[in-house]
Amino acid sequence: MLFSRISRIQRTGINGCRWFLFHRPDHHHQFFRSENPLPPTESAQKVLGCRETFSRDLPALHGFSHDIHHQSSSIVEEQQDPFSLVADELSLLANRLRSMVVAEVPKLASAAEYLFKMGAEGKRFRPTVLLLMATALNVSVPKPYLSGPGDVLTKELRARQQSIAEITEMIHVASLLHDDVLDDADTRRGIGSLNFVMGNKLAVLAGDFLLSRACVALASLKNTEVVSLLAKVVEHLVTGETMQMTTTSQQRFCSMEYYMQKTYYKTASLISNSCKAIALLAGQTAEVAMLAYEYGRNLGLAFQLIDDILDFTGTSASLGKGSLSDIRHGIITAPMLFAMEEFPQLRAVVDQGFDDPANVDLALEYLGKSGGIQRARELATKHANLAVAAIDSLPDSDDEEVRKSRRALVDLTQRVITRTK
Repeated sequence: MLFSRISRIQRTGINGCRWFLFHRPDHHHQFFRSENPLPPTESAQKVLGCRETFSRDLPALHGFSHDIHHQSSSIVEEQQDPFSLVADELSLLANRLRSMVVAEVPKLASAAEYLFKMGAEGKRFRPTVLLLMATALNVSVPKPYLSGPGDVLTKELRARQQSIAEITEMIHVASLLHDDVLDDADTRRGIGSLNFVMGNKLAVLAGDFLLSRACVALASLKNTEVVSLLAKVVEHLVTGETMQMTTTSQQRFCSMEYYMQKTYYKTASLISNSCKAIALLAGQTAEVAMLAYEYGRNLGLAFQLIDDILDFTGTSASLGKGSLSDIRHGIITAPMLFAMEEFPQLRAVVDQGFDDPANVDLALEYLGKSGGIQRARELATKHANLAVAAIDSLPDSDDEEVRKSRRALVDLTQRVITRTK
């Protein structure tokens, strides 16, 4: 179930603190509240200019970092940039990825490496999560797996876990290439999208090529359970995209459950099952593997919820892609679903579509008057806290590197819900 809770949520956590679901029912801050309807153009400006409004009007959200990071002074003292902890490995992974996507046909090679080039590779968020998870789970591995020289086995295990990070990134980039074709996007990561630069046909083929290379790397791991997990991820990506394209009016406009299922398929399945694969390769128990999965699932859901908020509140420059792209493509996300709960008349506007710019402005006016943005952000915060609870529920460890990686994974949850791009 998408909203299943972690049974061991209240156990002693990192450095002795406990994590609980963050819920502040006494706060009813609205993203933008007005008793009088705004003219459509002014409303749109208010919605698009709300980044300052967030920072002033949402103390409960600012409190999230305190809830996670200020319950234990030692966490604050030793807080470190999560990306810097695995910077050397990320550099190695980037070089390997560039070598893995080399193709015999020059045009295909140029297309396949397009988003792996220096300066276009993005933040490498998913590889960072997976490498941190690999270290965070370096505890109590069952003895049969450790037969033989320990150092050699450790290096071999780490190499296999690095392969999961590489495979995950190739699958992710392939999905971006295909999504950009489906969405007719013209920018990605601040540069022209591949379909815009080289055309739809080559973009589709490049995505297919990356998936094939990911499959080859996956098969080389010779672990049928891991192969099955990540093969299912590719199915989920296709299923999620199809759900987004072919949903009925009832499903698209009224069902938060449907939206969350689609979000899991399109975004959270990849990172959650990859985290689980990291645990399986390490020979961890089914319980630990499920905690790794729960961390990735909730982090992925929180990430996408914030992404959907930023589609309304960000700018094209900050996002590296066009803002308002979802609504212009008729894609209804959490902020708008919550707004329709408050203003049922908004559904009539949505039903008409958004080919008419006036409908976009009217929808944004309703969104601005509603608590849609705030409620979506609160839902993202809930999932971020569930991700923290999963890390807190991992078996205790006195190893400082393990603890440091776990703190970094906790820190990533806060970064996800406070990001602005």
